[in-house]
Amino acid sequence: MDQALPARGLVTRLTAPRPAALLVLVGAAATVGGALIFQHGLGYVPCKLCLTERQPYYLALPLLAAALLLPRRLAGGLLGLVALIFLVGTGLGAYHAGAEWGFWPGPSDCGGGTGPAPAGVDDFLKSLEATRPVDCTAASWRFLGISLAGYNALIALGLAALAGTGAWRALRRA
Repeated sequence: MDQALPARGLVTRLTAPRPAALLVLVGAAATVGGALIFQHGLGYVPCKLCLTERQPYYLALPLLAAALLLPRRLAGGLLGLVALIFLVGTGLGAYHAGAEWGFWPGPSDCGGGTGPAPAGVDDFLKSLEATRPVDCTAASWRFLGISLAGYNALIALGLAALAGTGAWRALRRA
């Protein structure tokens, strides 16, 4: 007997619209939660691109919650939209990781301090002491050679695939 059949049945069940929406919701929440733990718990200061990469997650979370509550066809439409949102997130993460590896330049406005412009020279010198610019082209953390931006690109791609599969299955049977 084929050993792949039970695994195929599990994949089929997990890519149905509601389970897919739930898995993507949990994965997205865990990803954003991990980023917030790195920022607030471990003291890693995010750069401009890091903060931009979180936006697809913030947009997708309420859409996924709604997909859990809506009829199958509407849930499928929302899952399709979420898949597109995470494809944009994949592109943002890949762009950031590529800038970290030096494949292309990062944004020219990344790394500046925040807050109002200093009023005088003394205020300017004090702000220089307190400001630690974060460079978008320097990875602050890597595991197995992959930065947080690289992991974000991989996670967003996986979430896009799962959401897209759930959308396809919902709309195919509707």
